[in-house]
This record gives sequence, C-alpha cells and structure tokens, in this order.
Amino acid sequence: MNLTHIKRIRVLLADDHQIVREGLKALLERDKGIEIVGETADGVSTVRFAKKYLPDVVVMDITMPNLNGIEATQQITDEIPDVRVVVLSMYLDKHFVAKMLRAGARGYLRKDCASEELAKAISVVAANRFYISPELGIDFQKDVFVASEIPNFVAFALLTPKEREVLQLIAEGKTSKEIAFRLNVSAKTIDKHRAHIMEKLDIHSIAELTKFAIREGITSIEK
Repeated sequence: MNLTHIKRIRVLLADDHQIVREGLKALLERDKGIEIVGETADGVSTVRFAKKYLPDVVVMDITMPNLNGIEATQQITDEIPDVRVVVLSMYLDKHFVAKMLRAGARGYLRKDCASEELAKAISVVAANRFYISPELGIDFQKDVFVASEIPNFVAFALLTPKEREVLQLIAEGKTSKEIAFRLNVSAKTIDKHRAHIMEKLDIHSIAELTKFAIREGITSIEK
C-alpha cells in the first residue's frame, strides 16, 4: 500500500523529562501514520508551540514547570480547539482524568502504556473521538461525566487561572520578583496574588502552599 499520499497525524510531545520525550518519539516514529513535529518541556512553551504550528494532537503530561498540563490543556482547547490533547500521566485517580477532560483533553492513558495503545489513542483523538485507557478501570460515562460524583479540586474551585499560575510558580521556588518578570507584572502585584491565594485557601506558609500545590496536581513532588 502506498503511504505517500496518506496525511500523517502531526504530534507535539509535551513532557519535562527529555528521556521520556526521546523514548516516546522513538516509539511513535515507527508508526507511518504519525509525524512528530516538536517537543516541549513546560506548559508555557507547549501552548506557544501549539498556537504557532497547530499540531493535530498534543501528547501532554500533567506536571510540568511554569504552567502545568491542566492549565496548558485549558488554554489550548479554548483558543485553538482544532488541536486535540491526549494525556499521558502517572496520575491514575479518576479525579485527575475528569479534570483533564473538563479542561478539554480527549484522551487519557497511563505513562507505562504500550506504544501501540498510545498510537491508537492519538488516532482516535485525531478523529475527534475520546479515548480512555481500559487499564485505568474507569467507566467513561459513569465516572467521568457525572459532575455530582466528581467534585472540582479545591484549587480550581476557589482560585482564578492567574492565581493558579502564580501558585505553581511559588511552589516551584520562584521569588516574587522572578514571577513578576515572567508574568510581566510588578512584584507588588504578585505579593497581592499570594496574599489572596493564602486567604482563599486558609494557608499561611509557603511550605503548606507547596504541599497543597502537589496534592492538587498543580506541580509535581519533584519540583
């Protein structure tokens, strides 16, 4: 069969571990229907790349620096809805699955899945359908889309997107000055954000904020 005229699915790999990206690239490039068009290591560059190059599918990790995968997925699917997102994560709790799907992702797999399953998920999602790995043991209709059974995480219920972004950077050890420079605002504005975050969450130390951010999946325990 002549594959030269078959349009390949253009895929962006988003993960903060280079060895993971290299492994995924090597595995997926075996599939003649997939073309790896780029790699990114944090949420901000993932959103930027997706806007500029419009891949068909982003394979997205949840815990990435600067902007986590949940926020990056939300921005991508809100601003460029033709770009689909497949989540590849170590987080297996159905609450994370629900949160990523609510952010706009259309697929969710374990990080230790077989390459054939990931290629299948990419193909399914590129066709504008959903793919939830059977290995997760989730009833797609019952567990994921019944909002009353799956409450929002506290951070997403109480904090604005900007406050969540600031919270992630605080948890990753950035100073107010560094965060202000990154977000193009004043350090005083960041201090106000931090005060509002602490007030809303009733948390009063950076250490406790960091623990909260890890628990909520805003940043990883490695950061």
